[in-house]
Amino acid sequence: MSITSDVSASDAAPGYCPDALIHDAARLGLQMSLINTALGPVAVRHGRRTATGAPATILLHGAAGSWTTWTPLISAADRQTGAPLADLILPDLPGWGDTPLPRNVDAETIESLATAVAEIATALGYRNWQVIGHSLGGFVALELAASTPRQTSFVGLVSATTFSVITSVRHPLTRFTVLPGFTALLGVMRALTVLGPLGRSLATGLHRVRLLRPLVSPLFSDVRRVDGSVVAALAAEARPRSFALAARRAGGYDAEVSWARIECPVRSVHGDRDVFVTADDDRRMAGLIADLEVTVLGGTGHFGHVERPSDALQALHRPESLALGRQAEEN
Repeated sequence: MSITSDVSASDAAPGYCPDALIHDAARLGLQMSLINTALGPVAVRHGRRTATGAPATILLHGAAGSWTTWTPLISAADRQTGAPLADLILPDLPGWGDTPLPRNVDAETIESLATAVAEIATALGYRNWQVIGHSLGGFVALELAASTPRQTSFVGLVSATTFSVITSVRHPLTRFTVLPGFTALLGVMRALTVLGPLGRSLATGLHRVRLLRPLVSPLFSDVRRVDGSVVAALAAEARPRSFALAARRAGGYDAEVSWARIECPVRSVHGDRDVFVTADDDRRMAGLIADLEVTVLGGTGHFGHVERPSDALQALHRPESLALGRQAEEN
């Protein structure tokens, strides 16, 4: 494993959280489709199609997110001459954004989520893909690579929640100190789930009275400079039931067996102030994945693709890895 520590940035560095989230897909050359999967219809933004045979670039959001969380990274790539992200597929995973939870929530597992992502890419005419995931989306991206090794050519991870989250879900009391912030948040989400719709509306109410920003400060390096659209998106996507279900799925997942099957290059980036990712996660991942590189961004929290999108893109776009947004040779 190669670890690069980029500690030169600070909270006051220029370019911290430079972009608002974009909600109009057409502004980015994307369209929205509902695509049927085994888990039900999934809302997908997609477009920027290039030549036949090019791989899809699949972007998977995390819990309490939707496709819009990737728009700063897309904008950063657009600003870099000759390196736009193309052949994009951005699903709203079930339970988030414009996609409802499946009728049978027990059918939704990490494995079935990855299968649904593959079904979406196939339905859009792609035979292979590279996938980038944030937080929970990174979890699903790794399973997609493990279950479809011939189709998956590259995995990029942005603050992927992995072994520490699994441990915290399985042993919330005895291993509380592993990720105390996550464990406390999960407890809150489980309590709010009992309240039903009232629990979900609580986050919206906190945002209206301007109390949500300080409450989400552990997720960011400098929450004061985070664009208001990012905080508003967290309020809209604070879905306690979906969060609690996602955590339960992670806790029941056998990561060591599954991720040991990954054959493609994996490039991981996370912040030095990420409260959901630890150095032990990097070490354990390196024990399973042969071609793994990790970049630690200074002055960055859990949302590297929002806080420092250009630097996150660079970490995922290394010369030795596949070039994102460029046409691949046909197999």
